[in-house]
Amino acid sequence: MDYYHIWCNLKDSSKDLEFSRDVAAYLGHLMEKGLIIEYKLTRRKFGFSPDDLGEFHIIIAVSNLQQLEQAFQAVATRTGEVEKHHHPVYSAVTDFKSALYRDFPDPVRGKE
Repeated sequence: MDYYHIWCNLKDSSKDLEFSRDVAAYLGHLMEKGLIIEYKLTRRKFGFSPDDLGEFHIIIAVSNLQQLEQAFQAVATRTGEVEKHHHPVYSAVTDFKSALYRDFPDPVRGKE
């Protein structure tokens, strides 16, 4: 399993619940299309995190990099249903940071 992590802040923090609904609509749409397996939206608590990470953290799980690439390709079209859901999320965030992690040890790794 691979995990695409996103950290961000909102341009307007008073729209936090709207952002939550928009993320659910957007990533739910990608799940329905089989482009991601699952996602989780979390929010920093009590200000605990490194300063350079955003207040919001999104974790997107995919089975492999091929599935992640398919999701990126669908979003990159910037058209149709996917853009209808993508635009409200993308346009609401600032200070975007991302990372890619994997399960460890890898299932294909040889045993010692």
